[in-house]
Amino acid sequence: MPELSRFFGIIIRMYLEAGIEHHLPHFHAYYQDEVAVFSIQPVELIAGSLSRRQLRFVEAWAELHQTELMKDWELLQLGKSPDSIQPLN
Repeated sequence: MPELSRFFGIIIRMYLEAGIEHHLPHFHAYYQDEVAVFSIQPVELIAGSLSRRQLRFVEAWAELHQTELMKDWELLQLGKSPDSIQPLN
């Protein structure tokens, strides 16, 4: 699963599973043993969980980078590698 960004111990990844059509553009956020899945437009938690602070970091980062996230989603749907996205500073 390609890593798009990493900040404050949070890893952001996005992938396409071969043979499975995803209907909702989304990304995965990992923090320690926690995993959450977020839709891109609108940015919202759709599965899993993160602690409150990490949840807010991911939401803020995704709001800032929605256009880049959608571009990466489209690249993956075409079988291409996604681009890295600047971390939250």
